[in-house]
Amino acid sequence: MTLEGKVAIVTGGNSGIGKAVALGLAGAGANIVIDYVANEAATEELERQIVALGDRAIGVDADVSKVADLEQLVAEAVKAFGRVDIMVNNAGIETRTSILDTTEDQYDRVLDINLKSAFFGTQVAAKQMIAQGGGGRIINMTSVHEDWPMPGNTAYCLSKGGMRMLTRTAGVELAPQGVLVVGVGPGAVDTPINAATVADPVALAKLDAAIPIGRLASPEEIASVVVFLAGAGASYLTATTIFADGGIMHSSPGL
Repeated sequence: MTLEGKVAIVTGGNSGIGKAVALGLAGAGANIVIDYVANEAATEELERQIVALGDRAIGVDADVSKVADLEQLVAEAVKAFGRVDIMVNNAGIETRTSILDTTEDQYDRVLDINLKSAFFGTQVAAKQMIAQGGGGRIINMTSVHEDWPMPGNTAYCLSKGGMRMLTRTAGVELAPQGVLVVGVGPGAVDTPINAATVADPVALAKLDAAIPIGRLASPEEIASVVVFLAGAGASYLTATTIFADGGIMHSSPGL
């Protein structure tokens, strides 16, 4: 698979799944725009890694919860590379709070960073893709929790459920313009967000036992799904979610 000549934006792109996605897309030949809001040094190091693969990369400091920053992010991509072919709405946070505990500020922050950013990221990127011609791919990094409740993390689940319907509705709306919209729903992944679980042998063993494959995913395994969806092999996929969860959504106690 090759993405030679393609230009990809990855939000939240300098750590965790986002970093793996940026490297995966670059490995397939794409030039990369790395969105970040913190740790500029990590962004610069990632740029060097992508250049070493033979591609070009730029970092853009943009708060994707703000529409003006998303517009600037896309504008910087076009300024640097002339176009946008792939938009990966990856940025996300969680508060691990229940319906009874979540504050208004926590709710607003989770919904703004997870869902609002994906909505307007899709909008702004799609407008650019339609204007330049040739279609494009929008990939929303959602979660098994777009469909599978996680008690104690209510705002996060709500944001991912919203991304589910964003993906489906925008995918239908944009298909006639050649812009395909697909979600990627990871299960448990070995990233900094799960560092506490990974560091606790008892908690990790309990989680591994709930996953039919028997282990967490690596970020690279999620990135490989994104690379596939960005390429020619996924030309008939839109308005749906691909779950990469090791089977956890369908695990059963055997009753």
